[in-house]
Amino acid sequence: MSVTVRIRCENGATLPSYATDGASGMDIRAIEEATIAPLARALISTGLYFELPEGTEAQVRPRSGLAIKNGITVLNSPGTIDADYRGEIKIILINLNSEPFTVHVGDRIAQVVFATVTKANLVEVKKINETERGVGGFGSTGVQ
Repeated sequence: MSVTVRIRCENGATLPSYATDGASGMDIRAIEEATIAPLARALISTGLYFELPEGTEAQVRPRSGLAIKNGITVLNSPGTIDADYRGEIKIILINLNSEPFTVHVGDRIAQVVFATVTKANLVEVKKINETERGVGGFGSTGVQ
């Protein structure tokens, strides 16, 4: 399944791209240099502007290599880009490492996955049905 997304690139930005044929996410690159101190966050420009079709969202996600090798992740993951947003796509990175990390122009800093949005019709009720699990959460089903 595919979706057509109109995209504008500014300030030397390059189109996001899939690293492999089987990849779900397209890599997004930085257009600016920034050094992120340990436990600090930074808003990184990409120079990308999306025009998503109605009923579609773009989800911004971390890159696993940056996370495991450098402790760098996307802070609000997954970040949602709504179909009616027309501003620049910027990525909130956080450095969870003990050393500063420098983002260079052209570095792949995040990935974007395009998804169909399902809208919910909410129905307010006085009581909801019970299940075997009930109110158990946060580890209630065990580790194994």
